[in-house]
Amino acid sequence: MSEKLQKVLARAGHGSRREMEAWIAAGRVSIDGEIAKLGDRIAADAKVRLDGRSVSLKSAEDIVCRVIAYHKPEGEICSRKDPEGRPTVFDRLPKVRDARWVAVGRLDINTSGLLLFTSDGELANRLMHPSNEVEREYAVRTFGEVTETAVQRLRSGVVLEDGPAQFDHIKSAGGEGINQWWHVGLKEGRNREVRRLWESQEIQVSRLIRIRYGMIELPKSLPRGGWIELPIEQVNYLRQLAGLEAETRSMLGTDKHSVARAKVRSAKIRRAVRKHKTTGGSQKPGRQRS
Repeated sequence: MSEKLQKVLARAGHGSRREMEAWIAAGRVSIDGEIAKLGDRIAADAKVRLDGRSVSLKSAEDIVCRVIAYHKPEGEICSRKDPEGRPTVFDRLPKVRDARWVAVGRLDINTSGLLLFTSDGELANRLMHPSNEVEREYAVRTFGEVTETAVQRLRSGVVLEDGPAQFDHIKSAGGEGINQWWHVGLKEGRNREVRRLWESQEIQVSRLIRIRYGMIELPKSLPRGGWIELPIEQVNYLRQLAGLEAETRSMLGTDKHSVARAKVRSAKIRRAVRKHKTTGGSQKPGRQRS
C-alpha cells in the first residue's frame, strides 16, 4: 500500500502537513533519488531524503502519539529558528527520538500560556484545520474603562478586517481600578483575534494568557517555560477531536518508579526555569472557571 508523501512525513513528526507540502514544492525532498512532486505517493520501503539527508519514515503502527503541554512565556516566538536570535518555544522542549515536536497552533510573541506540541504531525494538522472548531479560553487583562455596551458587542459580534468575529463567552474575572481581568473563549484561531476584538472597542490589552485548549487546561503548578507530558486519556481526547483512532500506547510509566522519576524530572524543570531569565509581569488572575 502507498500513502501521500506529505502525510507520511507529517505523521513521522518532521513537521505539519502544510510544512511538508512547502518542502516538496521547493524541491527539497527526493524519493529513491528522484525529486519529489506534490501528490507523490510512497511505499513503505521507499528511500526518502530531505536536502540530501536520509529521513526516518514510520508506519502508523510504529508511531506512539505523544503530546506535551508547554507554558509559553512572553518573549518567545513560535518558530524553530529566528534570524534575529530571539528565543523560540522549541528551545526548552525535551528531545524526541527519530521525530520532531510539532506545535498545535501558535501564540504571538506577547502572549503567554498553554501551547500544545505533539510528535504526530497528522494530529497537529487536523487540530489546526479551520473545520475543527476547538474552543480556546484566555485570561485577558484590559487597561481602561470597559462598558457593558462594549461587552455586549463582543458577545454579539463585530466586523474585523478579515470578517465577522465574536467571543463565544466573556466573563469578568476581577481586577483593580482600570486594570480588569476577563475570561474569554472562541473557537477560531485567526491571527491576533483576541487582541483585535478588544481593540475594535478601543480597549487596550495589557496581558493575554491562554489557559485552556478544549478540555486541556494549563496546569496551575506548571511554571513559565516548563512542560509536562499528557497522559493517554488526554491524548485520546485530542485524537477523538481530530477524528483519529485512539492511541493504545504511552511513553509515560504508571509504576511507582516511573512516577518517582517524573517527580524528579519536574523538579529539575522548575529549577531550570527559575534560572532562566523570564519577562516580568504582575500577578496572574485567579483561575476561575468560565
